[in-house]
This record gives sequence, C-alpha cells and structure tokens, in this order.
Amino acid sequence: MTGDVSALDGRVVVVGGGIAGLATALRLAPRPVVVVSKGPLGAEGSTNWAQGGLAAAVGDGDDAEQHAIDTLAAGDGLCDEEVVRRFARAAPAAIEQLAAWGARFDRDAEGRLELGQEAAHRRRRVVHAEGDGSGREVMRALTAAVRRTLSITALEGAAARRLLVEDGKIRGVVVTGANESAAIATDAVVLATGGVGGLYDVSTNPLGSFGQGLALAARAGAALADLEFVQFHPTALQAATRPAPLITEAVRGEGAILVDDAGERFMADIPGREMAARDVVARAIWRRRRAGRRVFLDARAIGARFGSRFPSVSAICARHGVDPTRDLIPVRPAEHYHMGGIVVDQTGRSSIDGLWACGEVACTGLHGANRLASNSLTEAVVFAGWVADDVASATATRAAPVRRRFSDAAPDPAGARRALSAAAGVERDAEGLRAGIRALLPLADGDESGADPAAVAMMICVAALRREESRGAHARVDFPGKAQAPARQTVTLAEALCSARELAFTANFRKA
Repeated sequence: MTGDVSALDGRVVVVGGGIAGLATALRLAPRPVVVVSKGPLGAEGSTNWAQGGLAAAVGDGDDAEQHAIDTLAAGDGLCDEEVVRRFARAAPAAIEQLAAWGARFDRDAEGRLELGQEAAHRRRRVVHAEGDGSGREVMRALTAAVRRTLSITALEGAAARRLLVEDGKIRGVVVTGANESAAIATDAVVLATGGVGGLYDVSTNPLGSFGQGLALAARAGAALADLEFVQFHPTALQAATRPAPLITEAVRGEGAILVDDAGERFMADIPGREMAARDVVARAIWRRRRAGRRVFLDARAIGARFGSRFPSVSAICARHGVDPTRDLIPVRPAEHYHMGGIVVDQTGRSSIDGLWACGEVACTGLHGANRLASNSLTEAVVFAGWVADDVASATATRAAPVRRRFSDAAPDPAGARRALSAAAGVERDAEGLRAGIRALLPLADGDESGADPAAVAMMICVAALRREESRGAHARVDFPGKAQAPARQTVTLAEALCSARELAFTANFRKA
C-alpha cells in the first residue's frame, strides 16, 4: 500500500484476496471496488491449499436435492435447510462461472467434467482441477480475471485493522501497510478473510489466517455464531511442517484405508468406514493416537496411478521421504475449517448495516455442525454472487469515517495459539475450556498485539463451554450425547467478555 488512499473513498471495500473476496469483486464489476489483500493477489489465504475441489450436482444420476440431503446429514441438525437447498441449486452455475473466468477443470476425452467422490457424499460430485490442485488453479484464474478488470483496485500488502462504525452503520475501514495507516471512507464493506487455522498449533491453513475478519466484526459489535464448530481434517501428514501438509480425502475415495502401527484397520466396523464424515474419522484417529498408537494411510492399492491422480500429494510425500506406492503415509488430524463465523442472512448481510461477509469468515447456515467435504469453495462462489447482488442494490455514499484510536501493533496470534489448541481441539471438556478462557481473557481484554487473536480464541472457548452436548465437529467428552433440541448459538464480544470475567471472578473467589 503506497500513497494517498483518499481517492478510494466511497468505493465498496472487499477485505480478503482469496476465492470469496475475488469472486465478490468480479461479480460487482463494473462497480468500483477496492480489494484489501495482506499479500500479493493469489498468494495469501487458504484457497491455494485446497486439494479436494468444488462440490456440485453436475454428474449423471445426481441432482441438487441429493446434494442437499448429503449436506444436511453432515451438518448434524444445525443446517438452515432453506439455505442448503438454495445453495445446492446454485452450485452448478458457480462451476460454470469459474470456468467462464478461466478456471481449467479436469475433463475426460469428451469434454465432460471428471468427478471425484469424497467423505459423506453418496455420489461422485466433486469437480477437480490438476487432480489435487483445485484451489491453486481457481486462484490463478481469479487473479488473472481481477488483473484484467479495470473497476477493481487491489491494495496488496495491506491489512484491514478496524471497522469504523457510527450509529450502528459502517463508515469506513482502517488499513495499514508497511509504514502507514489510512482510513477509507465507505458505507459498504465485505469481509472475506478466511478462517482461524493460525490460532491452532497444527492446521492445514496458512499461519496468517488467524481470525482477523472475526476480530474486525466482533470489535465492531457484530453477532457471531456457532464458533465452537471447528473441523479437523483427519489426514494431515505427520510432519513438523507448518502448515500441516494435507493428504486429501480423495485419496481415501480412491480406495486408501487407515491402519495403526499394529496393522489394524480400525475404521472397518464404523459406518462409512474411511469415507465417514470428517468429524467421525478425525475422532477415531485422535483416540488411536491418544492411546499411544501411530496412524497411517495405506494407499498402496492405488498403485502407479497415484502420481498422476494426486500430483500435489505425491510431491508432498516425496519431500518427506514417503513413497505412497510402497510406504504407509503417517497422518494425524489438523485444524482445517471453521463452520462458525459472522452471522449473515441469505444475502450475506451481517447484523451491522453496511457490513457483509462471504466465505469461511461467514456463518451462513450451510455447514451446520460439520462441513460436507468440498462445499466450501463452491459456497464462496455462490455467496459471492448473492453478496454482490445485494451490495449493488445498496446506495453508496462517500461517508466521512469516524476517527478512533487503535493499536499500531500488528496482530500476533502466538499468545492465543497454545491456549486454544489445548482447550478446543478434536475433543473438549469443561475443565480444559475454563482453563483456556482464563488464560485468554487478560490478552483479549488488553490493547497489545495479541488482543484480537485472543478475543477470537476466547469466544470459541466460551461458545464451546456453553454447548453441553456433542454434535458434529464439537465433541465434549463430559457431554457425549446430543441435546434433544439443538440450536444455533449467537454471541457478541461483549457477551463473551462478560462470561469470561464472571468465570475468572468465580475461580478467584473460590481460591480466596
């Protein structure tokens, strides 16, 4: 970010340079848009890392209703059925839109899309690019399309630091570059900042994705929901590398099985086996490892096809001295996707006038308690269209932003990472969650560089403590059953801080 940004006042500001942000900006063309991206377009965010692909009912014998049924089953009672069915109907058009923007999807000799099958899908409906390089190809196409679109201005190397709000309405956004800060006056902001992987010790997401969008919305007073539902991918490569290298579940879809170091196929008697929902497989692996066993993915039956079918996974394994055609692949669960986020309606509108959210940062009601594999990239494109339509219908103004003091220090998630990882991992309990909240409260309540990441981590722990049941990706060892009437949990930062202070006061009172 260089120079005076005042010329950008009055434009729609999209925060985030991944699939959700770029698709929203493209759908808004020719309306002037500013895209704020922490790094070069196409280089930041989780989209580049996506191996699985995009789910859509585009194959023979498949339809939107079947896609919806599978999505609802994975969501374990907490999906918004209307949103799910609307999404499933719109998904095929999202694939066509990406192809129109230049994405080159895998096709057979007759030009038909080649479809893969992933966990909890009853049909082959996952569209891929470059085998297991789907996210990378989608970002290549979107970045090129954005570069060609004159109505889009990209602020690369810039980060959104605060939303400026007056009388419950967006009035601007503070952005910072390497050596400067500035406020863009606008009454239309779209948050598309991704997930919370950087708040966990082990994650498949980039370290820079640590809930910045959630913090922006929470500090502005927006309502957030379902923060306790954090999905752990079952099969990240067991390695010291951060982010944790992902072994796409499409490998299991092609016949790979899970075994422990005694050679036991421990998923054999579980419904769905290796292709059960992600939370089921992740917990099974977690419990094996907790019992002292090592866990491996045995893909040797795929044979010589492995390299051509999964080139990215093959390269990852080779860098770590593993040959999937001959060796067992050591795996472990890793934080992968956040189902919770900013509460939005079907147009992407949040509880704050002038603030929309799209992609992983938003809680749309699609995923419920557990995301169905490969729905996320498709959701980002589908909702980008709905958000863009709604933003375009709003009247833009060149509002003068409210000036407020904020810390100049760049956010640092290091202080929150250990506490959240210990408290809200694959399995949780009240004692661990309370300990996490007590550790995070002083950071979240302060004004240092760790405050925003700690606030998000604390809100996740508060939400997990409140949900006294096990459902989807939220597993409480002290509440293993399901509640009879599941409900979405909404929370604001003010409410979470109040709960955390009360908990800390109670603990200190008992000590005294």
